[in-house]
Amino acid sequence: MTDTSSLTKTFDVKGSIVALVTPMMSGGQIDWEALEALLEWHLASGTAAIGAVGTTGESATLTVPEHCEVIGFCARWSKGRIPILAGTGANSTREAIELSLAAVDAGADACLSVTPYYNKPTQAGMIAHFKAIADAVSIPQVLYNVPGRTSVDLNNESALALFEHPRIVAIKDATGDLARGADLIARAPEHIHVYSGDDGTAARLIMSGGAGNISVTANVIPKTMAQLCQAALEGNAAEVEAISERIRKLNQALFLESNPIPVKWALAHTGRIGDGIRLPLTPLSEQYHAELAAALDACKENS
Repeated sequence: MTDTSSLTKTFDVKGSIVALVTPMMSGGQIDWEALEALLEWHLASGTAAIGAVGTTGESATLTVPEHCEVIGFCARWSKGRIPILAGTGANSTREAIELSLAAVDAGADACLSVTPYYNKPTQAGMIAHFKAIADAVSIPQVLYNVPGRTSVDLNNESALALFEHPRIVAIKDATGDLARGADLIARAPEHIHVYSGDDGTAARLIMSGGAGNISVTANVIPKTMAQLCQAALEGNAAEVEAISERIRKLNQALFLESNPIPVKWALAHTGRIGDGIRLPLTPLSEQYHAELAAALDACKENS
């Protein structure tokens, strides 16, 4: 077994972590120029870390070589300026380990590993899955619980058991259940970071002791999301309430259809990326264009 006491990198990040889209041309090819421009924009806007090839980055429709290439591209661009959190989850433990080892080779700072979807393992199976990955991979591991997508739910007791592993340093809680998140924060070891994965409730979770937000909304308003997370970390309730109300409709509009359909349309609408998206995902239905455009206009940032 790997020496689990050693970590070759750290991931002590607080604030807004963008769950970055993977920009594509109209034919579905990855648009590397647009990707670099997005990375530069986030670096200048106060984003605390880059989440590459997660759900929002269309990990499900990238090939394994493309997956690794995007992670490597982000890491080479970063040169240590901003941490790269690589999506490396799979519903096969062996595949998740292979993707995670590839992320290490590509230069990622940490791995984001989703609960195994479709085959629906037990709590014991999920614990064994994540421990096996952490045993095999030398960089920090961030667990990712999003039962609305995976149909499995890593409960708090299982998460707490996994936090005993020295390479498991954080969890992305995308349940949107604030009471449950607060319970996990209260019972987790001090060094464990609990991140929100739900933009609508993220600030409240941070004010309960969370470390930040792994955010879809940050793709289109990175400065505002960084400001919101910082206000929540500082306990500035008035600022949190003001920003949260201003972006409430945008948070909702970005889920009018399955993520990342709306957020990619929003970025194309504002000229940041092209309109490419890969099947089985399809472009945003025309019936939602006006609603999302209005929500974007209400939250405009200075470039």
